Amino acid sequence: MKLDSKTTAFVFPGQGSQAVGMGKDLASAYEVARKTFEEADGILHLPFSKLMWDGPESELNDTINTQPALFVHSIASFKVFSNLYPDFKPAALAGHSLGELSALAAADALSFESGLRLVRKRGELMKKAGEMNPGGMAAILNLDIPSLEKVCAQASRENESVQVANDNCPGQVVISGAKAAVERAMEGAKTAGAKRAIPLAVSIAAHSKLMASIQDEWNEAVNNAGISNAKIQIVGNVVARSIQSAADLRNDIQSQLQSRVRWTETIQLLAGQGITAFVEVGTGNVLLGLIRRINPSATGYPLGNPSDLKALD
Repeated sequence: MKLDSKTTAFVFPGQGSQAVGMGKDLASAYEVARKTFEEADGILHLPFSKLMWDGPESELNDTINTQPALFVHSIASFKVFSNLYPDFKPAALAGHSLGELSALAAADALSFESGLRLVRKRGELMKKAGEMNPGGMAAILNLDIPSLEKVCAQASRENESVQVANDNCPGQVVISGAKAAVERAMEGAKTAGAKRAIPLAVSIAAHSKLMASIQDEWNEAVNNAGISNAKIQIVGNVVARSIQSAADLRNDIQSQLQSRVRWTETIQLLAGQGITAFVEVGTGNVLLGLIRRINPSATGYPLGNPSDLKALD
């Protein structure tokens, strides 16, 4: 086994990592994974695994499907690993945006069923918010956070705000908000020295004030999900510090809707705690790419396919 539990953190991906076929090979190779997908189909009363494995891609990319799909693949992957290495307990967990809910389930702070229902609700509510208040997001390359915060403040108007949504890694930050404000901020960012400002193909302004219309419904859903204390420390997206109590976890998940994902600070905090290896649990390796830019000395391992598990031996 290549990993040392004392210096290893598991991280869980968010939207953007999904792909048709996600988890199919894992379910073919491991019974515990197959049962997890079957359980998800039963909970959602849908042939959901078929959508994940066969598409169509356009349907999988609908946020009401994307979010539960990523959650299911992450937890199936985590269960397979836990079955193979029952004595291994990572030192910490963290998830990017939606991935924070996967981290809660992996830490036994949330049951698989409650977690899946909550993730599905999150997707439904975010889609609803996007329909009520369409917005936009853009990736800004090579502009520091303080400069970008100033640009966003200058681009915002009383009823058209834009803010930093994802601090992904040095040189890659996402802004989110009203479409006109995002466009103004993109121009302002380029004037301020950004290398590029790239609009994202979304109509949902995640992690912005445009999510305020669904905040009360989301708070209620989180309060009713049965979140308990985590058995492993989780670094929260909003607070960028280690949390384990049910109250702190609920607060972070609720606040996350309109707040920045502080991913750079999350990885820096874990590195400061002695974490040298990161395992991305679920679909793809987007987070490992970000982690390499934040902490070039860190080692990264994907964990979503049978070949990934073999590579850990």
